[in-house]
Amino acid sequence: MLLFAVTALVLSTRAVVAAPAVSNEPLNFVTLKTIKSQFGKLMELANKHDFKALHGMFWQSPSTLLVAKSAIPSEGNWAGFWGNKAIDQKLHDIGTSGPVVLEPDYSKLKVVGLTSDVAESYVPMNITVSYAGQSGAPKPFLMIINWLSVGKDWKIASEIILPVPPARAAER
Repeated sequence: MLLFAVTALVLSTRAVVAAPAVSNEPLNFVTLKTIKSQFGKLMELANKHDFKALHGMFWQSPSTLLVAKSAIPSEGNWAGFWGNKAIDQKLHDIGTSGPVVLEPDYSKLKVVGLTSDVAESYVPMNITVSYAGQSGAPKPFLMIINWLSVGKDWKIASEIILPVPPARAAER
């Protein structure tokens, strides 16, 4: 009986090791590289404050979302801005408030396919901005974008910009 159990274990282990790796990635390398390129274009346009071109990068839908710093206390410190009109206004308000510089850490940019027509990108970055009481000094943020395939283009369906809180001092 023991010999049977050991033989079964060895055979089942060999079957698992010999099984070919199956990729469940819904997007190929070229598509992921295209989305990374779109991200680079987004950063370039944002740093130039090219509001018209930025508008064209977003999915044209009332369901499009931007999460960013709010200047209105009733909205809370950070809020969601839905639809292209609200996003255009928010980007204009931020971009005309003073210097705004986005500096992503491209070595940490990650893009993954969620489905054949939806991808997500993630990157830590420093943002210099003086909008809504921010100091105008570079601070760490995370940018998470959901991309949607629309025709032959990849458009921003949601852009979430999150401040990274300062690290707590080590307890002694």
